[in-house]
Amino acid sequence: MATTNDSPNQDPGFEAWLSALRGRDYDRGVSLPGAFYTDANWMRRERDALFLADWVCVGRIDEVASPGDFFTFDHVGEPLLVVHGRDGVIRALANVCRHRGTVIADGSGNARKFLCPYHHWAYDTTGQLLNAPHLDAHETFDRAGCRLPEIRLETWLGFLFVCFSDTAPELAEALAPLEDVIANYHLEQMSLRYLADATWQTNWKCLLENFMEGYHLTPLHRDTLHKVNPSRLCRHLSPGELHFGYSVGFAERVGDARIGHPDLSDAELDTCVMFAVPPGLCVGVGSDYSSFLCLRPHEPGSVRVKMGLIFHGDDWRDAEIERAIGLFEQTMDEDKQVLVRVQQGLGSRFHAPGPLAGRDLEGTIWDFYQYLGRRLGGVTRDSTPEDLS
Repeated sequence: MATTNDSPNQDPGFEAWLSALRGRDYDRGVSLPGAFYTDANWMRRERDALFLADWVCVGRIDEVASPGDFFTFDHVGEPLLVVHGRDGVIRALANVCRHRGTVIADGSGNARKFLCPYHHWAYDTTGQLLNAPHLDAHETFDRAGCRLPEIRLETWLGFLFVCFSDTAPELAEALAPLEDVIANYHLEQMSLRYLADATWQTNWKCLLENFMEGYHLTPLHRDTLHKVNPSRLCRHLSPGELHFGYSVGFAERVGDARIGHPDLSDAELDTCVMFAVPPGLCVGVGSDYSSFLCLRPHEPGSVRVKMGLIFHGDDWRDAEIERAIGLFEQTMDEDKQVLVRVQQGLGSRFHAPGPLAGRDLEGTIWDFYQYLGRRLGGVTRDSTPEDLS
């Protein structure tokens, strides 16, 4: 099966590859074949088995802090609306009119009701239909029972997650092991001070992998992150069923090293924790401020990403915030430029899986593959990735 860019990088036997990777040691880690990042049929499988089945982060609670606050987005083809209802409940609703299927709301803001632009069906902030013009005489239409479908939504440490599956476990219970590691940073008390949306020309997995490995910090970010968090200070963290990560110390601090929650130990104050809750959330946890990415695949070669910075405390000068934003934007731009090149290379006939660096540098990539194997692989085989290359 050819890839969507018509390159000769063929279907590697996706399930067989993932099955062979499961349970292998870190020192036997290899990267995935390029077709995992370029094949449209495989991305549809990821959409159904990951983004429409697992918990996926869509933003921060700060974005809907007050009753009436809302934001909209496309979630792998599903138009969604997250709204803080006038009844005080935050909900995720299908952003699709119950009349003829029109997408109702756009962008973000504050509203008392949502009006479909096509025929002016109106819904309140809980999703309940308020008005359907000229439908009073319809014999079978149940106005009182008409409302926008609601999708499961949970809040975890200030992050908003949605899930389309009724059988997925409760999020807080699944992430309890991760919360034990980062509890003292109190992400739920940090405030959103920077938010941006962009589309990157790379596969969603490339961006997640890039954010979640420390191997590239020194060579790619020589003039930015290397001076703060060099690759040599990276340490792998034990993964869980729904998370993985690594920590990285500071070569030098940007600003006051004591900024942070009083619960933090001296060691925690001087350490960043980088974690992912796949498939859609990557977070860089710092004592003073933290960064996050919310990922939504668009096409095999493009991903939509919501990027944000959250800060501890209120005593931040504008210049300090701007410095943090500047560092983040510069490093993200460096990543963005190189990931375009990665995506191009993955489609080449000459690309072949290569060895991963040690556990502290690229062990998180191997953890990510284990997650993919659990979700998407077939029956475990008595073979190695090398056998399948």
